[in-house]
Amino acid sequence: MMTEEKYNFVKIYERSFRENWDQPAVSDYGTNVTLTYGQLAINIEKLHILFKECKIKKDDKIAVMGKNNSNWIAVYLAAVTYGAIIVPILQDFRANDAIHIINHSGAKLLFISDINWEGIDLDQIPKVLATVSLNDWHPITLALDPKKINYDAIAELFKKKHPEGYWAKDVHFDERGNDKIGSINYTSGTTGFSKGVIMPLNGLAGNIRYAMDNNLVYRGARHVTFLPLAHAYGCAFDFLACLAAGGHTYLIGRTPSPKILLQAFAEIKPTVILSVPLILEKIYKKMIVPQIQKPPVSWVLKVPLLDEVVCGKIREQLVQAFGGEFSQMIIGGAPLNPEVEAFLRRIKFPMSVGYGMTECAPLISFTPYDRGSKLYSCGKPLEGIMEVKILNPNEEGIGEIVTRGENTMTGYYKNPQATKESFTPDGWLRTGDLGLIDEDGFLYIKGRCKTMLLGPSGQNIYPEEIEAKINNMPFVLESLVLQQDDNRLVALVCPDYNEVDASGMTREQLDTYMEDARKQVNSELASYEQISIVKLYPHEFEKTPKKSIKRFLYTSMV
Repeated sequence: MMTEEKYNFVKIYERSFRENWDQPAVSDYGTNVTLTYGQLAINIEKLHILFKECKIKKDDKIAVMGKNNSNWIAVYLAAVTYGAIIVPILQDFRANDAIHIINHSGAKLLFISDINWEGIDLDQIPKVLATVSLNDWHPITLALDPKKINYDAIAELFKKKHPEGYWAKDVHFDERGNDKIGSINYTSGTTGFSKGVIMPLNGLAGNIRYAMDNNLVYRGARHVTFLPLAHAYGCAFDFLACLAAGGHTYLIGRTPSPKILLQAFAEIKPTVILSVPLILEKIYKKMIVPQIQKPPVSWVLKVPLLDEVVCGKIREQLVQAFGGEFSQMIIGGAPLNPEVEAFLRRIKFPMSVGYGMTECAPLISFTPYDRGSKLYSCGKPLEGIMEVKILNPNEEGIGEIVTRGENTMTGYYKNPQATKESFTPDGWLRTGDLGLIDEDGFLYIKGRCKTMLLGPSGQNIYPEEIEAKINNMPFVLESLVLQQDDNRLVALVCPDYNEVDASGMTREQLDTYMEDARKQVNSELASYEQISIVKLYPHEFEKTPKKSIKRFLYTSMV
């Protein structure tokens, strides 16, 4: 447990608001809204008054659901610095899932975007005292006196409490130990129903400490925040760590298409970039693949020395596309396609892959780009913060990854059975992922325990590795490898219909191509990994907010 005051979560922000009062803190990208640290601190103080009027006590739950915006950030920080527990709800959750989370967590206040509120019936959340719009702070529903908690009433109370104004010297948050619960974050897993991760403030502070100690965030840093703030990855580094250090986060509330993101990168010129693999893979496929497949370039890439010139030009083009001023791109949330990673390493693109999970708020392992990160690895465990070992490794050294340390959750909310199953008897958190650790301490992910398949003679089959090969084929958008009752492997493939249409390919020709692609992929696989048949799927697979496919939805389709 980090007990030093400089690592105390609440005091980190008290210091940051005081020291960075006039600096820009958050901007809603595409609008004219930019808040300084001082303006954000004032909004937080007003929310504290609102909480008091609503008779919110320490450790009460406050839920927030909506797109990334400056009001979302204000609610999160106001709740935690008040002593309440924040319950972030992913805006992509369906209404029935959101209702379950609100009720299961026992949230007393709900801050929600107007569009997310449309699917919720007030009668379905009877314990919520008030619902407030994230769009403009207007009260949507009230079980309290509306005269006391509307925007004008709170503004008047703020003036009475601070007749001389509210300034940096006035920022003071009550002491709250890092052992106290900071958030209950409901997972968006790929294998079924979500669980509420109980995260102490210590876990949130551990990620901040690592980011600041390794210069991933600093005063004046610029972050483009397009990952959902309700997900642990984006929340920890693009929001919490950035504002702890005095950085400026630009919030993108729209769907982060490559076109929108590249425009934002060009304008903002971020100093570090956090991304999930899907975004980088799409940009690679659209920007780089067409270049390196052209005969002159493809030939030169095979010639020593000449290839370095071409690689340098491609690297510079890609760096400039992302704004040109970032120290590195950090990839997490899901496995990165090996072919994409290998090429980016070849051209020396400043990129590193990390590993984490919601239960660790989220970071477990990472090695910065300039410190010798290895190809296909997700770095070393965070030194002084997290430990990792492999449970019951096989002859190849592969087994379940287990971890413990500062960032670890205390359990699942109101779910003692799931909590018990998630820890070993001696206190290591079971990640559910398979991996190995090399002689230098670097961690490699092989796949999920629940998705690993067994070959005819008991061989381990990692479907993610086969899918990566399929996804590299032309005309393939994404794929899923599943196992039939007779143990044969089937690949569900969603074609890239834009490429198919542009080529003029007919359905019969597409079927023929996919059969040839199946044979090509099989030529690179062991006999027990062979794909028996390819089935075309008509549209993209349903995904979690971090863009992992929800596999459990498709297991009955083969």
